[in-house]
Amino acid sequence: MKAGIVGLPNVGKSTLFNALTNAGALAANYPFATIDPNIGVVPIPDPRLEIIHGFVKTQKVIPAMLHLVDIAGLVRGASKGEGKGNAFLGHIRDVDAIIQVVRCFESAAGGEEITHVDGKVDPVSDIETIELELILSDIQTLENAHSKAKRSAKGGDRDSVNRVKVIEALMPVLESNKPARAHRFDDPDLVKACSLLGLITVKPILYIANVSDDDVNGEGELAQKVRAHAESVGAVMVPVCAQIESELAELDDEDKQEMLEDMGMDEPALGRLARAAYMLLGYQSYYTAGEKEVRAWTIPHGCKAPQAAGVIHTDFERGFIRVECYSVDDLVEYKTEKAIKEAGKLRVEGKEYVMHDADVCNFLFNV
Repeated sequence: MKAGIVGLPNVGKSTLFNALTNAGALAANYPFATIDPNIGVVPIPDPRLEIIHGFVKTQKVIPAMLHLVDIAGLVRGASKGEGKGNAFLGHIRDVDAIIQVVRCFESAAGGEEITHVDGKVDPVSDIETIELELILSDIQTLENAHSKAKRSAKGGDRDSVNRVKVIEALMPVLESNKPARAHRFDDPDLVKACSLLGLITVKPILYIANVSDDDVNGEGELAQKVRAHAESVGAVMVPVCAQIESELAELDDEDKQEMLEDMGMDEPALGRLARAAYMLLGYQSYYTAGEKEVRAWTIPHGCKAPQAAGVIHTDFERGFIRVECYSVDDLVEYKTEKAIKEAGKLRVEGKEYVMHDADVCNFLFNV
């Protein structure tokens, strides 16, 4: 799972990235502090892995991974190249989802003033600024692709015909300042054609309200504005205090837990962010468990067994025979795979089996 973190300069975006990835020094307090995208790979907190490990003795435990790309602060005119905008926008095209960090604090801890690029703190305006730049970038993408697609479509190329249909359906949507995700295609061929255009605003978006340390649950006025906007567009909002997260990242486990309790928090931001991203993208986890490793794998809801096997290795999908599986709950109840099998709870499923969240699997294949 790969997500790109975007936002205006000085909203706490890189502070949050550094905290989540424990990357060390915080970004400087000025626009374009991050010239090249920082890329971090962080483990997704998953209590079920530890449950499995409690019953299956193994050499190592491998969680699912969240790839985070910290993209330098966007500004008005980014789609036209302002502030290195085109280069930064290009990095967003490679991610599965967009995480927009929105400033929901007036000043930093200790009362330090942090200049807002627009001179005022207005989270909804910030959201609109970023979205407009992404929309303008997508309009350029469609304009560049349209003439070429039309020429190829005249020759009867089916893919090009579909591409033209998608472009001509999406252009008026974008020109009305709406993201491409606001338009739904029912035809699978058009869905595929849309996915190949490299549009940014077709990607799902998650808003992080970067709140002050006295509003960790995002109940303040600024955060509530972001929450209301997210609900109005069918997006997800997660309140996070990047400053607190940066402090937590420097602590050992015992001190970290003490600080969380003092702040009235159950966990650091990564857990909440990962769960929100999973929900946004429609993902779930299944597990493999053996003597060498216990491991989590990420798949979309509705994924069938051969495709789930292919996440491990393409040979598993190509030569899929069947899958033997049970649930994490079964393991908790019966303690061992042998006992699960004796109780008749070990399921043997074929190619049409739709994977369940928390399946523990053993794939059989032949190539």
